[in-house]
Amino acid sequence: MKNKILIIDDDEELLQLLKENLGNDFIISTATNADDGLKQFRMVDFSAALVDVVLPDRNGIDVLKEMRNVDSNFPIVVITGHASIDLAVRAMKIGAFYFVEKPISSKVLKEILKRAIEQSNLLKDYQSLRKLAEEKYSFSGILGKSKPMQEIFSLIERVASAEATILIEGETGTGKELVAKAIHFNSLRKENRFLAINCGALPESLLESELFGYAAGVFTGANKNKEGLLEVANSGTIFLDEIAQTPIAFQSKVLRVLEKGTFYPVGSTEEKITNTRIIAATDWNIEEAVEEGKFREDLFYRLSALKIHLPPLRERKGDIPLLSRHFLDIYAKKNHKEIKNIGEEVLEVLVRYSWPGNVRELENAIERAVILCQDDTILPENLPERVVKGEEQEPSNIANYDEAKEVFEKKYLRNLLKVSAGNVSKSAKAAGMTRQNIYIKLRKYSINPKIYYPRK
Repeated sequence: MKNKILIIDDDEELLQLLKENLGNDFIISTATNADDGLKQFRMVDFSAALVDVVLPDRNGIDVLKEMRNVDSNFPIVVITGHASIDLAVRAMKIGAFYFVEKPISSKVLKEILKRAIEQSNLLKDYQSLRKLAEEKYSFSGILGKSKPMQEIFSLIERVASAEATILIEGETGTGKELVAKAIHFNSLRKENRFLAINCGALPESLLESELFGYAAGVFTGANKNKEGLLEVANSGTIFLDEIAQTPIAFQSKVLRVLEKGTFYPVGSTEEKITNTRIIAATDWNIEEAVEEGKFREDLFYRLSALKIHLPPLRERKGDIPLLSRHFLDIYAKKNHKEIKNIGEEVLEVLVRYSWPGNVRELENAIERAVILCQDDTILPENLPERVVKGEEQEPSNIANYDEAKEVFEKKYLRNLLKVSAGNVSKSAKAAGMTRQNIYIKLRKYSINPKIYYPRK
């Protein structure tokens, strides 16, 4: 089946000529102005377009922009009788596949169109495969192909249909609320409300008012009874984040909810019943808090009937490329940028960094890189400096001598390159080693000295 081509040009003789010369290979549709061309573009599934820069009603560059906004992968060849380097650069930056000057060779144009369609199809196939890969390694919006994350996906599936309270443990930024949402939306409660409250961010009085509600007149400004989250989310799920940071008195009231399904609004003697499932989370070592008397032992046992531990990103580095490309797609679209790739050097940097802020920090780093990127590929200079020049974990955290030695060597080599701005000869001289030995070690640890070159 022939590919459909849209040609927008106000030169009717040229349109007729192109129709005759390209008609054996393509199905040709024509328009003599921008509005008619855009109308056809929205109605017909074209494979590519030829757009003249000078049109009677609008500028062809504006047509190019509008088409790219509708379909960022649609191949467009810009044609003009008034070529200039500035115009060509502008068209290519917006996303034109090619820029050709009149008079046009039909033979050359035919080859350009075939290449444009072929590249567009390859890109669509690639994006389709990317989407399939993400779906394969995704669970309710959580991404991860590493073994720990696949085990967590399996665990979420098993606990979602249960009614037991769940405790999610994990460092800040590991995605505890995402897991709580996944549990809720895969449970029998999914048609009801999911509400989250950050217990560590609120003072005790406000926290109790938010969760339990309050009676009219209990404090200044309380002109009427207010429902708390336990009533609003009844038959749904409440996510109590940072539960370990709550006062003992508050913990006692949460325990009553778990044990009896009842609570009292602040300032009220009326006992209320709730059928809300509670999922709690902590980034503290809650068992230590129990030992220190900062957390009720009985509440801990009730909360941890089912426990999910989220590994930090540094323990599932195989997920970093998948997550990075996922965030690239999100923020490129959000910022209207045609960024398609993450450079290999960048992926190396991302995998090497220890990510103390976990997935949230990675997301912020990719968002920043997208905003700063001026090309179609994320480069090391687009990343935060702390990420590019990040450190490995300390050897004291590693089990055996060989691993500790490896970490030391990596850290030592990176410090050498940092000081010498990526100059291997200077690094070798400072270390009292030969350049050849330095290169051997750099290859062994996959360290790229270019990462440490001075930023332009």
